[in-house]
Amino acid sequence: MSGKLIVISGPSGVGKSTVVSGVMAQCDTLQFSVSATTRPMRPGEVDGKNYYFVDHATFQAMIREEKLLEYAQYVGNYYGTPEAPLNEALAQGKDVLLDIEVQGALRVKARRPDAVLIFMLAPSFADIEKRLYGRGDTAPALVEERLNRARWEYTQAPNYDYLVVNDNVDKAVSEILAILTAEKCKTAERLSYLKEDN
Repeated sequence: MSGKLIVISGPSGVGKSTVVSGVMAQCDTLQFSVSATTRPMRPGEVDGKNYYFVDHATFQAMIREEKLLEYAQYVGNYYGTPEAPLNEALAQGKDVLLDIEVQGALRVKARRPDAVLIFMLAPSFADIEKRLYGRGDTAPALVEERLNRARWEYTQAPNYDYLVVNDNVDKAVSEILAILTAEKCKTAERLSYLKEDN
């Protein structure tokens, strides 16, 4: 049985990275899909673990050679999902988690309708604003760009299968783990149990 493709998206500032880390720590059957990006590496990040950090020319070559399941441009940088490692993991029956932008998530859903899309929200839009300005590592003009982007992303939330509100990290992690469990209990996933020769 092939694995499930799980996609998590949400605006910058909703706490996706923290929640995803919590989910990964509690679910050893889940494999994280490492995205490729042209954005610079941040302190503490590791190439090949957080992202595959590549230059624009390398990313353009990946697009031309159709090595990406999806890709999107966000605030001047490219982000994309290398397809080969993802397909290999799914074929081995592993569930794969993608933490990607909304544009990319909708492209994944169009190409793979069986993908499970989870949209993460902040308790209010004011919380996103507070978190982005509170980081102190982003120029105000870039924060405004991210807020405008977040407004658009919120309009796309109804295209997702599930909405998770990150008002408490442990609760958000628990909700995502519950979604994974529910997906595994769907009838189509368990039809083999109905055969008499089991």
